[in-house]
Amino acid sequence: MSLADRAAAQGATEFVPDPRLTNEDLAPATKRNWKVFDLFAMWMSDVHNLGNYTFAAGLLVLGMNVWQVFTSLLVGFVIIYIGMNWMGKIGQRHGVPFPVVSRISFGVWGANIPALIRAVIAIMWYGIQTYLASVAVNVMLLAAWPGLESWTHSSFLGLDALGWVSFIALWLVQAMIISQGMESVRKFQDFCGPAIWLVMIALAIWILAKAGWTISLTSTPNPVSVGEQWRQWFGAIGLILATYGTLMLNFCDFSRFAPGYKTVKRGNFWGLPINSTAFVIVSVIVTAGSIEVFGKAITDPAYLVAEIGNTWVLVLGALTFAIATMGVNIVANFVSPAYDLANVWPQKITFKVGGMISTVAALVVTPWNLFSNPTVVNYFLGGLGAFLGPLFGVIMLDYYWVKRGRIDVDQLFNAQPGSPYYYRKGVNPKALWAFLPSAAVAAVLALDKDFDAVAPYSWFIGTAMAAGLYMVLCRSDRAAAEPVAAEPAAMES
Repeated sequence: MSLADRAAAQGATEFVPDPRLTNEDLAPATKRNWKVFDLFAMWMSDVHNLGNYTFAAGLLVLGMNVWQVFTSLLVGFVIIYIGMNWMGKIGQRHGVPFPVVSRISFGVWGANIPALIRAVIAIMWYGIQTYLASVAVNVMLLAAWPGLESWTHSSFLGLDALGWVSFIALWLVQAMIISQGMESVRKFQDFCGPAIWLVMIALAIWILAKAGWTISLTSTPNPVSVGEQWRQWFGAIGLILATYGTLMLNFCDFSRFAPGYKTVKRGNFWGLPINSTAFVIVSVIVTAGSIEVFGKAITDPAYLVAEIGNTWVLVLGALTFAIATMGVNIVANFVSPAYDLANVWPQKITFKVGGMISTVAALVVTPWNLFSNPTVVNYFLGGLGAFLGPLFGVIMLDYYWVKRGRIDVDQLFNAQPGSPYYYRKGVNPKALWAFLPSAAVAAVLALDKDFDAVAPYSWFIGTAMAAGLYMVLCRSDRAAAEPVAAEPAAMES
């Protein structure tokens, strides 16, 4: 049902959305078919990847023991669960994606600022994750057909011939999936999430058997002082928050398709505190087992699979890791820019067109060169990433404290002066005044080596600072107690 149709059904004066602000993909979702398992599988797709495995395993190498890694990341995932529910409630209640949610706080035109920041980060990481998945495919191909090694002798734009074949193959597969829209994304992630569990459980059983079913949960390959362990413990919480701060910002892109808020909470509960922590446990147990078996911590599961010594096991493992990486890539790095770019020019750019623009851009930036350049990854992407916390802080405080959750959805598609989300020429200056200094502080803390001690907490600091500034600026703007008449009733599961 369109915005105009809904208004007519409610007996209200027909509302005609501004075509510069709406299309079928940005309008409130009418098909609410994402169930608990779909959201659970989405989190499996997002969590079950080489990056998260390496992150958890790396904490063990840095000096934390298995129990410390487990408890720190459990606390982190519980906090993430709460944040996802906050954003998820907005998406489920109003049925709109992140760029439209941003209009509530930043204005109907100002919303392009957070949307494009999120889009640029996602596109860059989309390319990088595709490249990392292609590396796993290369391992598989070379194991199965050693003669392909000759394809690695020449390169073009920094990537050898075999790398190009693997990258383009994965690039095309992902493009085909996302060209079918969000329903195709839902079905693909329902497969990807569970797939990696099969390999991880098999890997854990194999390494435990090799270790004689005995590993230490309290030892670490690099012992450090108790004080340093506590610093790393809190730092791990901060880093996992920063990692998931990207998807926390645009989780409404997915929750908008849930039939009720209970569905969102249940899917998040099984996918975050439960599944994510379980994945961490398996990751650190496998890493701890590698210390027992090989005398060193192997933090990359692909290398561990190679130690099994069976070509077809290696092929299966590499293929599974590649599929898992595609799963997280589509969830975390495709959906967001597809909507974000559609928001820039809704009359010409749909979700599918925005997705295709994103995939082409991810190829054009030659992500293998980005990944090999620490300056780009650490300073450009890291700096932009530090902006996400302040955006989250402004949006959450504005929705729950300033406006008290009372939103006129129709007016989010109204660009006429005087509409509640037009603010000043379509931009909310108070949101910018809260966001800009907070983003600058968060970026400095994240990137300046003089602040290494607090760098893991840059997302949290930026979020809190932006929310605090916005609260001060909006003291007199808190919404009246009466609900907005045009607010649609939230559906219950």
